Amino acid sequence: MGFSVVARPAASPASLGLALAGLVAGVAVQLQQPALWPSGGYAALVALAVVLAGGWQGVKALMRFQGPASVSARLMVLAIAVLLGFGLTGWRAGAFQATALDPALEGRDIAVTGTVLAMPQFSEDALRFRLGIESARLDGRAVALPPQIMLGWYSGFIGRETKNSSVESSDASELALELQRKPQPLRAGERWQMTVRLKAPHGNSNPHGFDYELWLWEQGIQATGYVRASPHDAPPARLSSSPWRHAVEGARQSVREAIYARVDDRQQAGVLAALVVGDQNAIERADWDVFRATGVAHLMSISGLHITMFAWVASLLIGTLWRRSARLTPRLCLALPASSAGALGGLLLATLYALFSGWGVPAQRTILMLATVVLLRQSGRQWPWQQAWLLAMAVVAVLDPWALMQAGFWLSFVAVGVLFATDSGATRARPASAEGQFDSKFLPWWLARPLACLLRSAREQWVVTLALTPLSLLLFNQVSLVGLLANALAIPWVTLLVTPLAMLGVFYAPLWDAAAWAVGLLTGLLQGLASWPLASVDVAAAPLWCAVAGVLGGGLLALRLPWHWRALGIPLLLPVLLWQPARVAPGQFELLAADIGQGNAVLVRTATHALLYDTGPRFSRESDAGNRVLVPLLRALGARIDILMLSHRDSDHSGGAPAVLAMQPQASLLSSIEDGHELQALRPSTRCAAGQRWAWDGVDFEVLHPAAADYALAKKSNAMSCVLRISNGAQTALLTGDIEAPQELGLVSSSPERLKADFLLVPHHGSKTSSSAVFLDAVQPRLALAQAGYRNRFGHPVAVVAARYDERGIRLVRSPQCGAATWQSPRPAEIACQRQAGQRYWQSS
Repeated sequence: MGFSVVARPAASPASLGLALAGLVAGVAVQLQQPALWPSGGYAALVALAVVLAGGWQGVKALMRFQGPASVSARLMVLAIAVLLGFGLTGWRAGAFQATALDPALEGRDIAVTGTVLAMPQFSEDALRFRLGIESARLDGRAVALPPQIMLGWYSGFIGRETKNSSVESSDASELALELQRKPQPLRAGERWQMTVRLKAPHGNSNPHGFDYELWLWEQGIQATGYVRASPHDAPPARLSSSPWRHAVEGARQSVREAIYARVDDRQQAGVLAALVVGDQNAIERADWDVFRATGVAHLMSISGLHITMFAWVASLLIGTLWRRSARLTPRLCLALPASSAGALGGLLLATLYALFSGWGVPAQRTILMLATVVLLRQSGRQWPWQQAWLLAMAVVAVLDPWALMQAGFWLSFVAVGVLFATDSGATRARPASAEGQFDSKFLPWWLARPLACLLRSAREQWVVTLALTPLSLLLFNQVSLVGLLANALAIPWVTLLVTPLAMLGVFYAPLWDAAAWAVGLLTGLLQGLASWPLASVDVAAAPLWCAVAGVLGGGLLALRLPWHWRALGIPLLLPVLLWQPARVAPGQFELLAADIGQGNAVLVRTATHALLYDTGPRFSRESDAGNRVLVPLLRALGARIDILMLSHRDSDHSGGAPAVLAMQPQASLLSSIEDGHELQALRPSTRCAAGQRWAWDGVDFEVLHPAAADYALAKKSNAMSCVLRISNGAQTALLTGDIEAPQELGLVSSSPERLKADFLLVPHHGSKTSSSAVFLDAVQPRLALAQAGYRNRFGHPVAVVAARYDERGIRLVRSPQCGAATWQSPRPAEIACQRQAGQRYWQSS
């Protein structure tokens, strides 16, 4: 088909492999920098690499050098490549960082004029879109903004369109669906004038968590914000429309609208929109949970698999038509062989498909890989698979350096490398009879070839599953035990039936009905598989060496070797499967305050037990701190929760509880929520009340507030916050929820001797209604942590409260600057901040 690389005796020297590996290594090393150097430093490294190479002729001379001294020459090639990769990546990063948002412009009302660059994304609470900036003015004077910004439109827009509801209504999701079904007034290619408030990119920073700031950096976005569209603001105005300048995005938006207008079932329509136009946000969270549990999430969006399959089918079709054209005009085949026409045509159509799917980063990587392999083969060079593999990796690393920090990059390249390494066709030419054992007189030719392809596909799926399972465990801390079966059913169903029907529906809409039926059938089957006991397994995050050993072990098991050799792969798999993180020592305890934005979520661990105090905010119907932050964090830490304590019912403290309770079925619920609260249906709650005590591993836990009698009084939810004291006799931590000054005074009056603590979770995130002077004088903490959102609208912690802590010499740590904060009783004067420990130059400090 034109996309395979057949390894024959190398026409290029071995030093080329070192050069390619060095280039990738140089990029990878630069990505570890916590801060960028001045651009001159990177320019000097690039110049040094050029000088050492002595020009192109010098490089070729080094690479041809043979004999005993060739080791030195190859080391020189490696060093030059590392310097070049490091210098070019840093230089490019510095140029991009130079256009960052001026901190003085954060939170200001700025009038901007710009063009909508891509189709907008609807959710239940907002319209989100990317705006290319043409001009910006602050208080009548021109200011410079980054070239692209990401905006949310939270009010006014949806209200004007629906004319009857706001986004806070209970049927907000239905309103979003209704907007998706009708032509949308904000379209790609339109020029708008609007007032916005911006801030620098800032995401949550948690151990093993998603790096939102890296994602924005790779997307070319250096500011996020929202449209000022309240009744007191000047209304946004559409200035003009130039759909031809963004014709692809406009077409994608029209197709998405047509899908929602045709398919009534929102879940099925969302999957079709993801497969046709690459709108992954259209898939609902419940469906994503099923797809991840069964290991088929990679199929439900425009991925490298879809684009590669599309290129393969297109190349076969074009090649066949090209050969048959020889009957009419032989000149075509004489000018360009059918195999070359098929390969280049397939690459071209795959590129167009990737553009229509939104030209996402995974699609770009796939096209780059395909282009590298196709052009290499068309050049007549037959390289060993190792060099072709490294060349594709180096091309992607140079053009998109930050892809090396993404899980998808390594999953893609490891999968391709394993297939090359374990396939006999990668190391020698395949004989003409290689269709398999089905190519025999017992089966007709039209049946033998499909069965051989099916057998080959099954073997490749088995090989990839074996090799990628350890890597998936390292990257996601979860692996689907039903994934092999689910993929065996889903891959042909999605790639050969659902996706073609969904794509053809663009030209004949009734085919979307058939595609939706196929999606519904598959989803029902996957839900059944996901409900099996142990359908997926969670493991604690293991170090890198475990994953490397595991991938080697999986590859060894998949190689075509005698079983006594393949069995050696089993010990290599064991470290990643059995890895256990270090535990807290008996008699000690540890607090990990997750970075969840505006809210509370603190994991308390002793030697053999764990308690989670609050679960952070709910962001929307489809997203909350539980599924976005806490579930991945608990999985990575291997934490099994014994008690989930919700201080009170406010959504910034209980919003993530459903996701946590679903993940931790053994956890008991301790809270002040009322009997009719919706969480009671998920897990009956025990009331927290002053005087409750228990001990774990030499650590005492005690509830100080509220009193049992308070439940009979009409009090606002903040006043009912559960206050938890944790102590091992030497060190003490106090978790306070959202208590305010009256409750603080009550605690000081009733049990002042129980309040003194080394660590304090700042009451009510640092609100002016809390952290009273008398309370701080009673607690006298060494450290205090204010869990609050970056540039939150409340201004928490407020200046007057922060001043009280400073006056008493209490170190006040703010979660936006610290990220996830870890405090340990053996070191009560120290706190470890995730944002500082894992700092990278694209992250805010």
